[in-house]
Amino acid sequence: MTGPFVAGDRVLLIDRKGRRYLVTLVAGGEFHTHNGRVAHDDLIGQDEGVRARSTSGSRFSAVRPTLADFVLGMPRGAQVIYPKDLGPILMMADVFVGARILEAGVGSGALSMTLLRAGAEVVGYELRPDFADRARRNVSAFMGPDAMERYRVEHRDAYEGIEETGLDRVVLDLPEPWKVVSHAGAALRPGGILLAYVPSIMQVAQLREVLAASRFGMAETVEVLARTWHVEGQAVRPDHRMVAHTGFLSSARLMADTSPATSEPQP
Repeated sequence: MTGPFVAGDRVLLIDRKGRRYLVTLVAGGEFHTHNGRVAHDDLIGQDEGVRARSTSGSRFSAVRPTLADFVLGMPRGAQVIYPKDLGPILMMADVFVGARILEAGVGSGALSMTLLRAGAEVVGYELRPDFADRARRNVSAFMGPDAMERYRVEHRDAYEGIEETGLDRVVLDLPEPWKVVSHAGAALRPGGILLAYVPSIMQVAQLREVLAASRFGMAETVEVLARTWHVEGQAVRPDHRMVAHTGFLSSARLMADTSPATSEPQP
């Protein structure tokens, strides 16, 4: 969305110390903070980047939240996949406009929003109805009704099978992704990609062992670490804190069936 702020917009307010607050604008509403109150009407009709003052004189900058801002500030029940991993997932899974994707373990919807933002059509499998409902609400709140036409969440267990066929991608945020490998092999088109996010290297080892004995090939595993820097004049140094380990990303591609029944005769 572009243009001046309107009632109903989500706005990110940033104070002079860099603290961020996610606010939904309401005509006549106020944002309350220990640094005073900011009137929503002072923001409605203004362009992004406007600076507003609270009743105590504190200054706040106002912009529309990015996807990363929303993911970190949205209501959630399950732990979300962090933005530092969401970007690499798009690249490792090679998500493209119109891609048909099965996402198992939708949680609070962070990955769903990322896949939809890239133009994919997403079917989610989620065991917990409360997580499924929260994911739908979060996706609708940030992406709007148009994205919901490309998003469906079902109360299903991916360990028991995948109903869809001819999928381009299968993306898993499950504790035992190796249990889905055979189902993904039947659901994906040849060349399709399976990607799994897991927190433990032992989970990775078990997944890679199962992948190695399957029709999947070209397997790889990566870990993404993100470190910000403090830059103030000539004082330049790494920040003392960083987003280090969160999880491992493992991907593999479904290769063509080369069983004797379909392989070319040997000379």
